[in-house]
Amino acid sequence: MQAERIRRRLFMERIEALRSRALNGNCYGNEFYFRFYKVYGELENVDEWERYGEAFYRAFASLTPCIHEGELIVGSRDTVLSPAEEKLWQEKYRPICEQRCATVPGQGSHMAIDYETLLSMGCEGVIDRIRGRMKTAKGERLAFYKTCIRCLEGVIAHSENYAAEAVRQSLYTADPARKRELEEIAAICRRVPAKPARTFHEALQSVHFMTHCISLNPLRPKPQQFQLGHPDRYLLRFYENDMRNGTLTRGHAQLLMDLLGIQINMRVPNGLSSGYMLGGRDADGNIVANDITEMGLKVIEDIRLVYPSVGFCHTEGMPEKYLDMACALLAKGCSHPALFNDDVIVRGLMSYGVPECEARDYIHSTCVEITPTASSNVWVASPYTNMPQLLLDAMDREYPDLNAFIENILKRLDARIRENYAIQNGYRMMRAKYSMNPIVSCFVNDCIGRGLDIERGGARYNWIMPSFVGMANLVDSLYAVNRLVFEDRSLTMKEFKRILADNYNDQESLKLFISNRIPKYGNDVDDVDRYFGLFTEHIIAECAKYECMHENGRLIPSVFCWTMHERFGRETGATPDGRRAGFPLGDGSGPCQGREMHGPTASVLSTTKWDHHRMIGGVAVNLRFSKANLGPDSVLSMKAIAKAYMERGGFEMQINVVDNDVLRRARKNPDQYRDLVVRIGGYSDYFVKLSPEMQDEIMLRTVHHV
Repeated sequence: MQAERIRRRLFMERIEALRSRALNGNCYGNEFYFRFYKVYGELENVDEWERYGEAFYRAFASLTPCIHEGELIVGSRDTVLSPAEEKLWQEKYRPICEQRCATVPGQGSHMAIDYETLLSMGCEGVIDRIRGRMKTAKGERLAFYKTCIRCLEGVIAHSENYAAEAVRQSLYTADPARKRELEEIAAICRRVPAKPARTFHEALQSVHFMTHCISLNPLRPKPQQFQLGHPDRYLLRFYENDMRNGTLTRGHAQLLMDLLGIQINMRVPNGLSSGYMLGGRDADGNIVANDITEMGLKVIEDIRLVYPSVGFCHTEGMPEKYLDMACALLAKGCSHPALFNDDVIVRGLMSYGVPECEARDYIHSTCVEITPTASSNVWVASPYTNMPQLLLDAMDREYPDLNAFIENILKRLDARIRENYAIQNGYRMMRAKYSMNPIVSCFVNDCIGRGLDIERGGARYNWIMPSFVGMANLVDSLYAVNRLVFEDRSLTMKEFKRILADNYNDQESLKLFISNRIPKYGNDVDDVDRYFGLFTEHIIAECAKYECMHENGRLIPSVFCWTMHERFGRETGATPDGRRAGFPLGDGSGPCQGREMHGPTASVLSTTKWDHHRMIGGVAVNLRFSKANLGPDSVLSMKAIAKAYMERGGFEMQINVVDNDVLRRARKNPDQYRDLVVRIGGYSDYFVKLSPEMQDEIMLRTVHHV
């Protein structure tokens, strides 16, 4: 018992030290880009494929390895350039970088690579596979294959440098235990990701290190966001084998998982997101629920950081203890996991032509966007559309009835979808001509088989996912216009538009009437809620008319917002739902801030009256509960609400348990609440790092009592 207490104390001391470092902020130096573009600039007259591959290899082969005290999973990019190198970067190589990156518009990453192939073959196995393909390849295919090999060799060289750094540190440390750890790190880095993983530790190191490497894309000047797929599937065999052999304990496995979680925080910039999914069903339809599932959830509580963004895939027949554990974490105030409805999502993916065995292996591609794992070149949230603005623009004339008004809004919506499609597809054409991403292509189906880079049609799925923001404002505004203009005839459209242009000035009684007396989405009022379904069905049908560049190039919609509800809100005038100009739009797919007047059950009923399954681009419904009022049965009540939502066809639910008193204290004393994480519009972020406007928006959300 005493030994276990000591072990646990040392465990938590290590976690706390590394956690504090993550909270103090990440350092994203320009060393990789400097080293890449230094070589790239020297090879000006070389073929672009060879030029890219050689620059990639030499950049990684010379990149400074960083191993911090206490780390067991290594690989980070927090070195800064020397003053002389920084001057050279700014004056000579940064302009080359910016010029090259300007040819690569559009979305990137937001997916998970094929970790199964990485773990079973290693980079050297993938190189052998590529060499087999090279025997019959010619022209650009041959150039692509050669570049892939050079990039993989760069990753291997980078890992070997980490092994050398671990050896160097082991020679100077005075701590015998740390010396042994560093020697093990060196052995692991010599092994993976070059070769297939054999142990649980090797598997975790291989997954993290490759993700660290692919996040550095020289044609995208910011770290890219890659998800880690389903670790409770690809890690399980390593864990079980080590446990059988007696070379791993459950406690040490948890420590390694926690350290991986901390590394995600060091890799991903604030305001973005990265993580993994747990649960669901495997390719054969078997429920995935095991020790890794539990440990993946426990990471949330152990490290208490904004990442990893964990998605829990609930499916019918899942043992109750896993949803219990998820809800218990949420009740403690953790903002993770998000709860995903596996059955609805799989059905949705299959409706877009994904075979069932592949549809079961999906990932939330940072927020709630769903993409098939290991096979995707999907551009999520491309772009965002301001839905209330379409309604405001349509208020430019009088209409005989509500249907005519709706018809005008839909015509404007169709034109916006068509315009945005043309822009995004144009970006795709530019990317196919000027962009490349060989290292990612090595682990995305079917790039190697086709001999095509992911940017040039190699991936199996090439969707573009536009997102439609402010749907609740649109619905509430439409109902208010119907009531005041078409039913009561107390206002003409022209008069209402003028009132909105004046931001409800001198019209406080009207604003209060709209806010308090006219029903709103989220309160189980059929006459209001039906408009949400009317617009989502139209959006789905309209998007289905378009084909995007490359195979399986579909246009697949979503209704979530990231932070765009706040950005659009700043740009949008007053709306007929009682919202004043500049105020954030409603977040995600749920009701607007503070408008749920009849409890969480009514909110769930409203948000599940429309069909979610075709909105594979993402659906985000936020519920917020009071922590002060949580009692012994609160977790059961929260679980019942979540299950009711899913049984009614809900796509995704995210729960925040936090009171405004805590948020107000955090605003006054941000240093004391650096780790306070809240849900935004599909992802989570540190409350004290949000803009004042976004903090206000969070505090105005309805707080339910369980």
